[in-house]
Amino acid sequence: MGRGVWNRMGAEAVDRLDLPVELAHGMPQMELMGQRQFLMARHKGVLSYSTELVEISGGELIVRVCGRELQLLAMTEEELRLGGQIEKVELVGLCTEKL
Repeated sequence: MGRGVWNRMGAEAVDRLDLPVELAHGMPQMELMGQRQFLMARHKGVLSYSTELVEISGGELIVRVCGRELQLLAMTEEELRLGGQIEKVELVGLCTEKL
């Protein structure tokens, strides 16, 4: 089966199960566990990394995690987990329209 068929089947399943529409569109899922851990599924890669700022591609948005002593605890093609003292998580939309 092609990717289009899988996408359509996924969208139909999300609709039938009354799940959030973001699941059908491949939007990243994020979870903040207190101020000590951040989990992101469906990421598209780490754009920049320091102990105070980590920028992660979410496809159509950039996720900025700000804090102290940030460290990448685990990362696979689908998920990543950050640890440290998380002070702020920002979602930055990408401008894709031409003026």
